[in-house]
Amino acid sequence: MNRNKRGMTLNLKDARGQAILRQLIKKSDVVVENFKYGTMAEWGCGADFMRQQAPQVIHCTITGYSSRGPKHAAPGYDFLLQAESGLMSITGDTGGEPMKLGVPIIDLCTGLYATIAILGALNARNRGLPGQHVEASLYTTGIALLANVASNALISGKPSRRLGNGHPNIVPYRSYRCSDADIAVTVGNDAQFERFSAALGHPEWTSDPRFARNRDRIVNREAMDALVAGTMAQRPADEWINTLTAAGVPCTRLNTVLEALAAPQTAATGMVVDIQHPTIGMFRSLGIPMFFSGTPGEIRYPPPVLGEHTAAVLKDMLGLGEEEIQKLRADQII
Repeated sequence: MNRNKRGMTLNLKDARGQAILRQLIKKSDVVVENFKYGTMAEWGCGADFMRQQAPQVIHCTITGYSSRGPKHAAPGYDFLLQAESGLMSITGDTGGEPMKLGVPIIDLCTGLYATIAILGALNARNRGLPGQHVEASLYTTGIALLANVASNALISGKPSRRLGNGHPNIVPYRSYRCSDADIAVTVGNDAQFERFSAALGHPEWTSDPRFARNRDRIVNREAMDALVAGTMAQRPADEWINTLTAAGVPCTRLNTVLEALAAPQTAATGMVVDIQHPTIGMFRSLGIPMFFSGTPGEIRYPPPVLGEHTAAVLKDMLGLGEEEIQKLRADQII
């Protein structure tokens, strides 16, 4: 975490620390904060300050529930929002208990939505508009991530349910156990289903009125899955992957995390990198998932240790001298 960033410490309970924060904000393009609602205003960095003293700043607030609504002041946690948003109610085995995702998906995606909002506001500023306040929240992210499941519920009025690894709108589109391992199969349309059925040695499925069209397979999901699962269990995973790939049916093995990190595709895309750190030496980390043809991204700096760049930031951004910095350190402002 925090690669390519400089890290500083600042005592924001002290008026002098708050004053330094205001000076830093005046020199900034973007300010991102996820304090409790109203905290920035308490430090003298509220909307009036931003508008009058730092009109260029894009001020991004990340909250639990947004600044609107009855829960605007409540703190937010990924697990709670996975539960509250309905995501857990649609995740897990059919008939099993609701289940959270294995990573804090709402936390991560809220960061992405915040980034999109910041980029949009910067683009507006580039067109001559002033800086503005943008907001992303765990709650709105959780609701947005319902995506097609929300559309199904809003249009049909019917409750959503857990389908294990199945897809709510496409069948067969899930994982199946082979004789030695699991594979994931995505039969995205009726033409693929015809090739899939033939590859499994059951071309008669395409003429069965229960399975001929995707809408029929959704209605008869359990019967379809049972037939496919019984067939898949008869041969090893690699054999099925080779057969289905040759037939033009998308499929892949279910990897463990270590298997995914060691995969040739991961290496080819630079998604695992070695980083030199000043205190722990070389360590392995994830790479950058985006590609830029003209301005490629790179990891230039390791995660900073606590307060590593405090003096450098105060010198570079605010022009403070060594004596002033030492006084702040002695007074525990930094």
